[in-house]
Amino acid sequence: MTKRDDLIKTAFELFYQHGVHSVGINQILAETGVAKKTLYSHFASKEALLEAVIAYRDERFRLWLFGLMDAHTDPEEVVQAMFDGLDDWFNDRVDVLMPFQGCFFVKVNAEFLQHRVNELCFEHKQAIVDYLVRRLSQHYAAEAAQRLASQLALLKEGAIAQAYLGKDRQAAQVAWRLAQGLLSTGR
Repeated sequence: MTKRDDLIKTAFELFYQHGVHSVGINQILAETGVAKKTLYSHFASKEALLEAVIAYRDERFRLWLFGLMDAHTDPEEVVQAMFDGLDDWFNDRVDVLMPFQGCFFVKVNAEFLQHRVNELCFEHKQAIVDYLVRRLSQHYAAEAAQRLASQLALLKEGAIAQAYLGKDRQAAQVAWRLAQGLLSTGR
């Protein structure tokens, strides 16, 4: 792993556990053993590092989630794979993601106002909706696919919030049961 990659991975872990504003550059440097000069040769600021961290988490999360969903062609199985994956994540059965501590993007977004970071967090969420639209469009009319994708994304987000804030590790299973009703009436 390069020093740049180590900085990003370590910053992600610290930001996810403690929040962006609670973690200083010196803490990241202490954890990685990287010199401050090296950090600033890769990132002009803590915000630049944060943008790289967001891209890192976005890529890892989407590769994991879309990989689960890509294994299926039937729309119900595609959506079930999403909620089964969330269930595994909520219950700490996903090695490629850290133990579940809520949504990184929602947590980071809450720490900033009218900032580039907010756009990046929204782009992550929108990419999941867009993926769902593409997958559902193969089986549903365009308008129905868009509506369903938005509804399923809302269920996904609600399940994440309930699993984290409500400590309900069964939230993905409940969301999946609700999603089944949407899928059956959505055509």
